[in-house]
Amino acid sequence: MSATVGLFVPNFGCPHRCSFCDQRVITGQQKMLTPEEVKNAANIALESLRDRAAKTEIAFFGGSFTALPEKEMICLLEAAWPFVKNGQFRGIRCSTRPDCISPEILKTLLTYGVTTIELGAQSMDDRVLLQNGRGHTAEQVRKASEMIHEENISLGLQMMTGLPGDTAEGARKTARAFSELSPSEVRIYPALTLEGTEMEKWYREGSYCPPSLEESLELCADLLDFFEEQKIRVIRLGLHDSPELKDKLVAGPYHPAFRERCESLRWYRYFCRNLQEKKEDSFVFHVPKRRISQAIGQNHENIRKLAALGYHVKILPQEVN
Repeated sequence: MSATVGLFVPNFGCPHRCSFCDQRVITGQQKMLTPEEVKNAANIALESLRDRAAKTEIAFFGGSFTALPEKEMICLLEAAWPFVKNGQFRGIRCSTRPDCISPEILKTLLTYGVTTIELGAQSMDDRVLLQNGRGHTAEQVRKASEMIHEENISLGLQMMTGLPGDTAEGARKTARAFSELSPSEVRIYPALTLEGTEMEKWYREGSYCPPSLEESLELCADLLDFFEEQKIRVIRLGLHDSPELKDKLVAGPYHPAFRERCESLRWYRYFCRNLQEKKEDSFVFHVPKRRISQAIGQNHENIRKLAALGYHVKILPQEVN
């Protein structure tokens, strides 16, 4: 994935309030992004990124970008477009809802240099989408994805695991449905129960029980395996850690290094598969140097778990020729 200059757009244009969303609470405390702020962020990024800026996208994240009033959306695009037109940045990325994509909207986005669109699909199960107030269907995800491909814009898809009404197998079905849409990249967000959301209400009523951290790690490790097999990049796994998130967190499979834990679990599974084929009790694994901490695990977790199975394992960095 190329780097991005991330700009947060509050959810002013979104017509729905999903079960997990606290954007209305946040939006009430934030002002709308201004064109001047877009220009300032781009100029600051140019100074810090230097030559790398040409491979970077200006990204409008947070709200449903194409659900904004057209005039406001175009004002933001007009602020970013000169930087792309002049070759200072590679393009523009935005995230939006599947039901907020149309040929007319795509024509506007192309006019201003949009190169990537991420769709917040969350699930490909209509029952789950309805229960969580998403306001769109799986078919709308498919149609929006097709339209984006037809315009040769890079497609990203976002999914959530552990939503009310969903299951681990349901998440795997969503992943398989995603792969059929040929996205360039995917984001996976384990659902967290935050203050001020419908999920909090359901959780406190006892009608919703979020999956445990261990269950979510197992599932998301499976999803990483699957998307890797499909040659689809997972560019984000887990919400960005922040003090604000911790303040609002009520329940759910939160960990500040969620992806690292998933990657560590994948290494553990790899070691177990290989050790089962060996007759020795001791074995040395060589892994890429940048993966050493993942392979060893947090607090040497993988080595301890393997020792509990009777294996004495050393994990060393691969020698580079």
